[in-house]
Amino acid sequence: MYNTDMPTRAELPTSAQLLRSTLIAIVAAAAILITIVLPAEYAVDPTGIGRMLGLTEMGEIKAQLAEEAEKDRAAGQQGATPIAAPAPDRRSSLTERVFAEFLIGSAMAQTNAGTRTDEMTITLKPGEGSEVKLTMRQGQKVNYTWTVTGGVVNFDLHGDGGGKETSYEKGRGVPGANGVLEAAFDGNHGWFWRNRGSADVTVTLRTNGSYTDIKRML
Repeated sequence: MYNTDMPTRAELPTSAQLLRSTLIAIVAAAAILITIVLPAEYAVDPTGIGRMLGLTEMGEIKAQLAEEAEKDRAAGQQGATPIAAPAPDRRSSLTERVFAEFLIGSAMAQTNAGTRTDEMTITLKPGEGSEVKLTMRQGQKVNYTWTVTGGVVNFDLHGDGGGKETSYEKGRGVPGANGVLEAAFDGNHGWFWRNRGSADVTVTLRTNGSYTDIKRML
């Protein structure tokens, strides 16, 4: 026994109604694409609505960071060499030390013998960029924190390897960041920073987790 009645032919939508609904859906999707997706992702804003909503600037940031990272990555492909991690900066502020102790110390307590910990300090002149990559296998995770002394930077957290590329996170005018990086595939995964300020800045990167090598690409 059925508790619901089957719809009658009169209750079913007609071909004209289905066509009209399809056209409405297509028009709505096109409107979203033009006014939201294109400005936010590609800085393409034919209507001007994206700039009013602040989406075009977001797309311009993404495009700029991606272009800069690609140019610097291509320039550094020929001369990439592993470097040893420098000794911890003993001039770090008390806040930075406490934060590093909490973040990296907690991670070390939960990791196995296959993990490593590194710290790297990079000074960037105005307009200068630099990139640091970790060699990781798919699914490996790294706890990280990086801070900027003397200003802010633009950054792009991304990965490449085996013909694959991905961008995990981007930012503009950022004084630092922290989190967990999980490799989406086998390859090199890390950060590109660009100093767009008028004074030198120092970026201090601390990492702890599952990776086999750390390299400054440029």
